[in-house]
Amino acid sequence: MPESPYNLGVVSRRQLGAIGEEAAVRALRRRGYRIRDRNVRCPMGELDLVAEDRGTLVFLEVKTRSTSDYGSPFEAISLFKQQRLQRLAVYYLSTRRLMDRPCRFDAVSVCVDSAGRIQAVELLVDAFEAEPR
Repeated sequence: MPESPYNLGVVSRRQLGAIGEEAAVRALRRRGYRIRDRNVRCPMGELDLVAEDRGTLVFLEVKTRSTSDYGSPFEAISLFKQQRLQRLAVYYLSTRRLMDRPCRFDAVSVCVDSAGRIQAVELLVDAFEAEPR
């Protein structure tokens, strides 16, 4: 069996994602964010977290890694992923009739060891800007 690109040890990919998301939520709450939604499924994908920060709706992408073999977690948010997140955000805003709200895209990087212990959590505010339509 080929080795996984993630050095997970006893932690599965699903567990890794759940550990990272929970660490992100705790860090965001400490910074004053109010979590509105988690794992919002839409026809074209899923939003990890939606929060409010001082009146602004924030769409958050959480990237968790246990190794830097494939770059930093932030590097995993490609242009393609950014465009998909924008479409998901528009869907979220339109279905909840929130199109008039100020919004932004933040990212959270969570690094864990192979046993799933949190090593670092980093928030990148305004990780990217939405392309005008």
